[in-house]
Amino acid sequence: MKCTRCKKEAVMKLKRHNSSFCPECFDIFFSRQVEQAIKKNRMFSREETVLLGVSGGKDSMSLWFYLQKAGYKVQAVHFDLGMGEYSLRSREIVESFSEKHQLPFEIIEVKSLIKYSIPEITQKVRNRPPCSVCGMIKRHLLNRYAWDNHFSVYATGHNLDDEAATLLGNILHWQDSYLAHQSPVLPSPHPKMVRKVKPFYTLTEEEIHWYAKLHDIPFIEERCPLSKRAKSFQYKEALDFLEEKSPGTKHMFLLGFLERRDRYFASSQETVKLSECSRCGMPTTLEVCSFCRLMERLNFQRERRKKSNAGYGS
Repeated sequence: MKCTRCKKEAVMKLKRHNSSFCPECFDIFFSRQVEQAIKKNRMFSREETVLLGVSGGKDSMSLWFYLQKAGYKVQAVHFDLGMGEYSLRSREIVESFSEKHQLPFEIIEVKSLIKYSIPEITQKVRNRPPCSVCGMIKRHLLNRYAWDNHFSVYATGHNLDDEAATLLGNILHWQDSYLAHQSPVLPSPHPKMVRKVKPFYTLTEEEIHWYAKLHDIPFIEERCPLSKRAKSFQYKEALDFLEEKSPGTKHMFLLGFLERRDRYFASSQETVKLSECSRCGMPTTLEVCSFCRLMERLNFQRERRKKSNAGYGS
């Protein structure tokens, strides 16, 4: 198998591009994909410092490696979610990578910050999927960290598979408002809501896995222990089946939607009126934001248990 670009020995074949690449040419392909995504969508400039949320997974670790290698200013933050061995291994990977490449980053322990670990919260909140609860908390904490530390933009490692699966889920449930706003760039609708970007949105999980492998980028390979029943994996499996039958399906599905989104969902793109949460001061459509309502619910349950135990003891 020969490299499509230089005719040297290839190490991989990308069916959706009908191309094979050697390591050097794959690096060029990968870089062009990311740089085109950044420039086309005006995600950030080289003068801006990008806040990057790193989980220890292949996507965020590869994005961290790429951005620093390409000369962008990056500050990483890792939230230790308190998930036992899984969180310990994730944290070790992030710490060792930062030390090896001398990259600035900060670790924040969620339990120290909000008094509960993610598993403790999901055990107490039974009427909502664990991934939904965890995602809401991480979005709040990451945006809060970005605002408090004066970042104008933060990046995540969401890839083509992630975005296509999200799109499929939103279509199946006809979530008009989500469809209207799904984009590789989520602009700031409020001074306290920092711009969010996804530089890997045109790259597949397979391509990012190859990049991590070729550059010896460490990452945790296990799935999050709380994500076993996540519907997003079902959507990914369905899209994988279609991709196998017709390479390029995910790309055409997502990119085709993004090109036509404004045409079909303009009526759902009305500007949402945001105010500030009466508890934490962060943007919300209600008087109290979802995060603070959750914290109040958990604190109420804790106090009720304390009173119950005290009464039982007497």
